[in-house]
Amino acid sequence: MNLYTIDTGFFKLDGGAMFGVVPKSLWSRTNPPDANNLCTWATRLLLMEDGNQLTLIDTGLGDKQDAKFFGHYDLHGDATLDSSLAKHGFHRDDITDVILTHLHFDHCGGAIKRHADQLIPAFKNAKFWSNEKHWNWATNPNPREKASFLKENILPIQESGQLNFLTEGQSFNNEVAIRYANGHTEAMMLPQIQYKGNTILYMADLLPSVGHIPIPYVMSYDVRPLLTMDERQDYWQEIVDNEYILYLEHDPLHECCTLQRTEKGIRLKETFKLSDI
Repeated sequence: MNLYTIDTGFFKLDGGAMFGVVPKSLWSRTNPPDANNLCTWATRLLLMEDGNQLTLIDTGLGDKQDAKFFGHYDLHGDATLDSSLAKHGFHRDDITDVILTHLHFDHCGGAIKRHADQLIPAFKNAKFWSNEKHWNWATNPNPREKASFLKENILPIQESGQLNFLTEGQSFNNEVAIRYANGHTEAMMLPQIQYKGNTILYMADLLPSVGHIPIPYVMSYDVRPLLTMDERQDYWQEIVDNEYILYLEHDPLHECCTLQRTEKGIRLKETFKLSDI
């Protein structure tokens, strides 16, 4: 198996929303905001090449929304999905599978593209993978998440006939297990990958950045913040005990990190690029 980092640029979100009840004087040390209190976040995807199977984890924001929508998020950066795929010798039509960790717009917006007056899959040869519990949650959204679950990102996947569900406990393949977390949103999937003798856990929104490592540093976007804290406590212990490598989707600077126990609790050990593994 080969793994590739797929950078698709940056966007901005309110720093207070990203760190919940944590005071700005603390979170701004690791994630400095701009004059509008917005912090920069990556949309960093992961590509897995395993024989004839080429799997992309998440798809970024995409480009089909209007200027007003994107104006709220200040998209910037030179990297795009297509340029990052081309850097490694691939095209989006080569993608055989797309794992969607969850269906918030910054994770699945790029799954669908606008073609004339139609919304069609951006990966015409791929199977899209979600799970039934999260799909039902996203297609019948609660008021808190309604602005993040956009029907134009979600329903065309099913209409195309390319939607597939993983059941709880089912692995994606021999090298990729699927873990779950329910605090951020219902049944968010965390791919756990065996790679070069290491275990890599794709963190999605359970750990947006290294600035979120302390257990209480939970986003205001989470629907069940106390559950997120419990999940993080359990995962962090497992991660340290088993020396997992964490792949970070939203950290603006760091692709991967490891954790360690300290007098203050579990904290950052080191950061590095995926290519350094």
